[in-house]
Amino acid sequence: MLVALLLGTALLSFFWTPYSPTDLDIPNRLAPPNAAHWLGTDSLGRDVASMLIAGARNSIAVGVVAVGIGIAFGVLLGLVAAARKGWVDELVMRFADFTFAFPALLTAIMLTAIYGPGLVTSVVAIGIFNVPVFARVTRAAANAVWAREFVLAARACGKGALRITLEHVLPNIASILIVQATIQFATAILAEAALSYLGLGTQPPTPSWGRMLNEAQAQMYRSWLLPIWPGLATVLAVLGLNLMGDGLRDLFDPKLARSR
Repeated sequence: MLVALLLGTALLSFFWTPYSPTDLDIPNRLAPPNAAHWLGTDSLGRDVASMLIAGARNSIAVGVVAVGIGIAFGVLLGLVAAARKGWVDELVMRFADFTFAFPALLTAIMLTAIYGPGLVTSVVAIGIFNVPVFARVTRAAANAVWAREFVLAARACGKGALRITLEHVLPNIASILIVQATIQFATAILAEAALSYLGLGTQPPTPSWGRMLNEAQAQMYRSWLLPIWPGLATVLAVLGLNLMGDGLRDLFDPKLARSR
């Protein structure tokens, strides 16, 4: 339900928001929640509800692209490592270890120093962080499948590594990758909010939950509700995605299915 609410809010923002999230109304700045502004206004008079609705779209976009980067490169590397073994496997794993040494925040700082802050910078930084995560998960799951009897039978029939990977390995680890993608989606939303809070992510005037928190910080003694709304939106989105990931894991885990 929480994920459906997030997706529905993001979809709604393409067609309708109570006000334009970038319109300023200085005379009504820091207004409390009322009939005209359901969640009040910020320090520049912008409608908080409209900014939250538009910010959901931004969070979804970051999550989709960042997880897509991780899947596209990480799954490929993990499958190659599991299929080839030897020095290829070792090279992929050392690459993953090296990439893990640069978390999303550090990568975003380096990219910002070169290309400047922005949405693309944060998406690329989060995507790079996701690559070794998917590579490790894919390699571990694929190695377990490669040891199964039906894969040994396929090799005895003369099938090559590429065909076995596409026909047997990848379909059998798809459920694991779906669960991991859901969890990484939540991580991407949280990371984007953190980067925007630090000024490294989404830039004005595009709405972002993280930047809304940053801007509300200076006004929290004058309007204590102002930082509550973006913080609550981020918490509910991450909570919903994590709960859905746990549910999918329970659904796809054959051991748990047998116990039920």
